[in-house]
Amino acid sequence: MTQGNGTKLTEFILMGFLVQQEVQYTLFFVFLIIYITSVVGNAGMIVLINIDSRLNTPMYFFLQHLSFVDLRYTSAITPKVLLNFLVSNKSISFSGCVLQLEIYGTFAITECYLLAAMAIDQYVAICKPLRYSMIMSRKACIQLVFGSYFMGSVTASIQIAFLFSLSFCNSNIINHFFCDVPPILALSCSSVDMNIMMLITSAGFNLSSTMMTVFFSYMYILSAILKMHSATGRHKAFSTCGSHLTAVTILYGTLFYMYLHPSSSESQENDKVASVFYGIIIPMLNPLIYSLRNKEVKQAVKILGKSCS
Repeated sequence: MTQGNGTKLTEFILMGFLVQQEVQYTLFFVFLIIYITSVVGNAGMIVLINIDSRLNTPMYFFLQHLSFVDLRYTSAITPKVLLNFLVSNKSISFSGCVLQLEIYGTFAITECYLLAAMAIDQYVAICKPLRYSMIMSRKACIQLVFGSYFMGSVTASIQIAFLFSLSFCNSNIINHFFCDVPPILALSCSSVDMNIMMLITSAGFNLSSTMMTVFFSYMYILSAILKMHSATGRHKAFSTCGSHLTAVTILYGTLFYMYLHPSSSESQENDKVASVFYGIIIPMLNPLIYSLRNKEVKQAVKILGKSCS
C-alpha cells in the first residue's frame, strides 16, 4: 500500500480518545477492569461447559463458541487500547492494523451468525421438542458453527482486501482507537465509492439475514408459548429465551448504529462510544447475561465452587 507520493506506508497512528491525560489514566483502569472481567467470564464459561456433563447440550455448545468469539475479538482490540492510554507513541504497524481488523471483523460477524444459530436452537427446542434431538444433532450443530466462522472469515477477508488496495495520501492518523473500516476509508485519496457500497451491502446482508432469522424464530416461539396451558411451562420458556433476546438486542442495536448510519465528523466521535460498547463492554456482558439468567449455569457454578472449596 502506498501514499500519494509513492512512499511506502508502514504504520498508522491511532488517535484514540481526545481527552486530558488524567482522564486517560482513569479510562485505563476502567477498561482494564472490564477486560479482566471479560477474560475471566468468557474463559470461565468455556471451562464450565467443558467440565460439566449436564451442560453437554446444543445450547451450551453454541454458548461455548459465543464466549470464545467474544474473547477473541475483545482481545484483538483492548490490549492495544490499554497500552495507548499509557504511551505517547500510539502507532500500529501496517501488518498489525491488518491483523487487528481481520480478527475483529471475522469474529464480530461470526457472533451474529452464532446468535442466529442459537435462535434456531431455541425454536426447535420449544416448537418441535419431540424431534429436537434429531434436528439439532451433533453434526447439525457443528455445521452451524462452522458456517458461522466461514461467513465471518470470508466477509472480513474480502473487506480487508479491497480496503488495503486503496492509496492513502491524506494522512496516516486514524481517528479511532483501533483499526476499523470507516475511519481507514476516511484517509484514502482514492475513490472509495465501491468500498462504501461493499461495506453497506455486507453489513446490511449479514445483519439483516441473521436478525430476520432471530425475528422469525421468536415469532414462532412466541406463538408456541402463548398456546401453552401451563403457566410454569410459559415461564420456563420465557426464561430460557430471555438471556438470548437480551444479548441479541444489545448487539444488533449497536452494530446497526455503527455501520448503517450516515458518516460525518460528529458521528466519528459517536462511533467511538458505540465501538467501546460493542468491542469492549458487550464481551463482558454476555457471560454475565447468560450466567445470571440461567439456572443450569448457576447450579454448575455452585457445584464447582463446592468441589473446589
